[in-house]
Amino acid sequence: MKIVVAPDSFKGSMRSDEAGEIIAAGLREGLPGAEIVVIPMADGGEGTTDAVVRATGGRLRPVSVTGPLGAPATAAYGVLPDGRTAVMEMASASGIELVPAGALDPMRASTVGTGELLRAAMDAGVRDIIIGIGGSATVDGGIGMAQALGFRLLTARGELVGSGGGALASIARVETSGVVPALAESRIRVACDVTNPLLGERGAARVFGPQKGASPAMVEELETGLAHLAEVWKRQGMLDSVRRPGDGAAGGLGAALRAFCGAEMASGAELVAEITGFDREIADADLLVTGEGRTDDQTADGKLCVVLARKAREQGARTILISGSLHGESGTVERLFDAVFAAVREVCTLEEALAGARINLARIARSVGRVLAVGARGGEDGPA
Repeated sequence: MKIVVAPDSFKGSMRSDEAGEIIAAGLREGLPGAEIVVIPMADGGEGTTDAVVRATGGRLRPVSVTGPLGAPATAAYGVLPDGRTAVMEMASASGIELVPAGALDPMRASTVGTGELLRAAMDAGVRDIIIGIGGSATVDGGIGMAQALGFRLLTARGELVGSGGGALASIARVETSGVVPALAESRIRVACDVTNPLLGERGAARVFGPQKGASPAMVEELETGLAHLAEVWKRQGMLDSVRRPGDGAAGGLGAALRAFCGAEMASGAELVAEITGFDREIADADLLVTGEGRTDDQTADGKLCVVLARKAREQGARTILISGSLHGESGTVERLFDAVFAAVREVCTLEEALAGARINLARIARSVGRVLAVGARGGEDGPA
């Protein structure tokens, strides 16, 4: 029996590679003869770079960048073994976790560090870049990123605009003569499962602005600024629409990557499955065991574990989900897998669940392995 173990991270307790090894060890106790392949997974959000590097045998490269509010920060991108492909997370350069508590300010916060991270990868010879854009502190429409790549954003008087969401309304035109030449030679793919457009009630300012510290008045100013930027893009032929799913992700960085970099939007889970070798390994597998820290109603809406289960079923493999905990109505999720297990076995606090996560995961994985062993013996000894 070939089993592919491909979990997401168990947020707050374990990286995906650690969770995968714990699950695999438990399964081996019950099925010592099974071929088990562990593939750390992610969906383009936090942990994607680390998961891809560990799954592919790549290497991390640290980069000194400008954080969202101007303070120095250390970000990193991962280089795959081919030396020409990189994976990165904008959150490592422009993320909300880089901003001290109480200091969030979307009018000032900039994606310049993300542009510096992109530029560092290109300077190192990378020409195929996958960038996850979750967890941002910004609503600057990606203009900081563009400025770091050499785009000149000018006011009506020909002066350089400032940075942050507060500068959006002052942009009159974009000049491209100083753009780094490597950008034209590069393919950039955006790992994003957020479907929000740039503008409107589901747009970057109104949905995500408050999460990044925007007051109601700031939300309206940011909405006006993003709409103004969209008109500049359209007028200069850089984009024809800002209504595509994902344009509003990361405070408009999704649309900006399309406008300034010609980037392609894609499912984070699909991209990671491709580059980690999941698609190849699941092709001849008998069983997929995936997992996540918390399973709720959102899991069924195309989250990583469900995407992997669909891929497994298409190849004829059975599917098992091991979750740290199950919340809400689980009927929909249970119909998407052959079996669903929760690692937490008793009522406890979140802190207690996180503290016992490794022990609970190992226990439930052992139990799953024993159940599979019983089934395998039944198949061998039972009637034809």
